[in-house]
Amino acid sequence: MIFSKQFDKELLEHLGNVATMIRDIASTKDGYKFLISLLFHKRAMLYFTQASTRTFLSFMAALQILGISWSEIRDPSVSSEYKGESPLDSMRMFSSYCDIIIMRSKIPDFAECCAYLMNDLDDFNQRNVPIINGGAGADEHPTQALLDIYTIQREFAFVSKKDSSKWTLFDELRKKYPGLKRGLDGKVYGFCGDVGRGRTVRSLTNLLSQYDDMTFYFVSPDHPKLKLPANFKNELLDQGVDVKEYDDLNEIVDKVDMLYMTRIQHEHDSAEDKEFFKKLDYSKYYLSKDKVERMKDYAAILHPFPRDTRAKEIPAEIDNDPRAKYFAQARNGIWIRAALIAYLFDADGKIASHYQKHFSDYHDYNVEVL
Repeated sequence: MIFSKQFDKELLEHLGNVATMIRDIASTKDGYKFLISLLFHKRAMLYFTQASTRTFLSFMAALQILGISWSEIRDPSVSSEYKGESPLDSMRMFSSYCDIIIMRSKIPDFAECCAYLMNDLDDFNQRNVPIINGGAGADEHPTQALLDIYTIQREFAFVSKKDSSKWTLFDELRKKYPGLKRGLDGKVYGFCGDVGRGRTVRSLTNLLSQYDDMTFYFVSPDHPKLKLPANFKNELLDQGVDVKEYDDLNEIVDKVDMLYMTRIQHEHDSAEDKEFFKKLDYSKYYLSKDKVERMKDYAAILHPFPRDTRAKEIPAEIDNDPRAKYFAQARNGIWIRAALIAYLFDADGKIASHYQKHFSDYHDYNVEVL
């Protein structure tokens, strides 16, 4: 699992359903026992030599839920790489000790190289294991996009715990928004901040562009490093996405169904960039309470984290607004990553069967397609 484009629409829906089944099953003691019995015979390597907190802990929690034991390397200076061993030799060695490698490296394209290595080993009938890209340098972050999509799936299902035969959240929303439909199709998605350097934006839009009647608004400072790259814009246009660019969040905040905020990644700034930012009016790219109040009642505010508490692209005062979904978004990463790992080990069918037997009266999923 290296690129976000490896997920097609059908697989995205499948993994979202499996993730929700896992979270429901895990809510009971007996269900949790079932989950940890699924893959207790498997071992994982968490190779995270690029700084990470949320992604590392999220994958670790996902492994725990499925009963998988793991080892970890966070600092290559304490491995044989310090003695001159090549990273690819390290990966091949890890594949001798574990059944899956989840990796995050600052080396560009390294996850892809490791995947090709495993393919070559497979061709020669030698031991090989699945590779999951947990965020590769400045490249892609496919499982972040996966949890983003899962969050959007859940939000645009418009389901409430208070739903009954007499009242549903969806019916209530349709009184104010008559044209509202469930699902990801036909929505307006806004992306604001460091659009050009944000790998999470690229990965998520790759997935969203598979849906129908999509509109993407990109809001960023007028700087070549921060704006939507021309080649990527053309890719989206070729896929039938309606793409518009803006330089002020005020212009779109009341039009979007989802707003994906990102921080300005100043760690990548050159001396010339720093001069540009000294003159920049940041307020045009940051949220405020008055902007949020103009948003649709059901609109979801997402953020891949970390957010910059000094710059305050999303001030803490917005955290309690019902449209703020970024903490739920982070938690969703546990369940969708567990679903992905279960899928790679062909355990998703067992999960669906268990769910149908014990939870079929709780949700009405079409488990026959799983």
